[in-house]
Amino acid sequence: MQQVSSFHAANEISNPEHVVTSESALETDILIEFQNVYKSFGDKPILQGASFKIRRGEAVGIIGASGTGKSTTLRIAAGLLAPDSGNVLILGKPRKGLLSDSPDAEHLRVGMVFQNAALFDSLTVGENVGFLLYEHSNLPAIEIKRLVANGLSKVGLSGVENLYPAELSGGMKKRVALARAVVSDDSDDSERVLMYDEPTAGLDPVASTVVEDLMRSLHSDSMAAASMSMQTDEEDDTSEALASISGADAHAENGGHAIHARHGSNGAYIPHHHVGRMSGISSYIVVTHQHSTIRRAVDRIIFLHKGKVVWEGSIADFDTTEEPIVRQFAEGSLKGPISYV
Repeated sequence: MQQVSSFHAANEISNPEHVVTSESALETDILIEFQNVYKSFGDKPILQGASFKIRRGEAVGIIGASGTGKSTTLRIAAGLLAPDSGNVLILGKPRKGLLSDSPDAEHLRVGMVFQNAALFDSLTVGENVGFLLYEHSNLPAIEIKRLVANGLSKVGLSGVENLYPAELSGGMKKRVALARAVVSDDSDDSERVLMYDEPTAGLDPVASTVVEDLMRSLHSDSMAAASMSMQTDEEDDTSEALASISGADAHAENGGHAIHARHGSNGAYIPHHHVGRMSGISSYIVVTHQHSTIRRAVDRIIFLHKGKVVWEGSIADFDTTEEPIVRQFAEGSLKGPISYV
């Protein structure tokens, strides 16, 4: 079983007190963590000690047999359900209650795409996509319409704002739901995680490919934009570092105290963004049974069985592991730990 390390950047700093090692950088990059999470509905146990981590930059698939707790896991991660016991950590801090109990405290936004798209039949496509902005922002209607048009353009559905869900195909409904999940106020620089519950279920192979590629492109485009922003920040910090060091030389006769406000004890410059969050879509999680979705839209797999994580690995690991439950799932065999009898 292997863990796939996520995207992260570490700056080289000569002062050991401020060096971020790969291990500590990975810990900083943990967005969501389940620690021994349990959840039951009535007397039916669903999750029975699930533990895993979602890191910045990852595309993670949660797979497993039907009824093993995948969708429940997604809803708990999204803050739509509370666990019975165990901890859910968001950016390293335990979540208390539901997402609605502290919407501004976590600085991590969640976009949820449900299996049935969950569109409001009585609203137009434009009203569906802009629903949260209409309800929870102070933006003027003309600005919301612009953001909605931009969101629909990203999923290849320009010009459908005035249609109703009943006029759309199944694949189009999924893409509208995807647009609703990604649309946001331009001034909102929150880090976001998208969560997809069976996004390609019920779609033909071509429609599935369209949705899978959209999932990838929305994530990669956001990561590329964030990387460019971070690079600009680095250039600004470097200029500031040179100016600070130059100014510090003028104060050297006073013990170098000017250095310590922005530098380590040996004068090494410490960038503002050395660790911390990014903005935009930094990761996504997808619950799926579809092999095409696993292979086209996922980098790392979490395998749930009987409410616990029994295996984790990359797509390459998925193809080569001899773990019986993984092989049974991958090959669709009736022989193995998964049983419906």
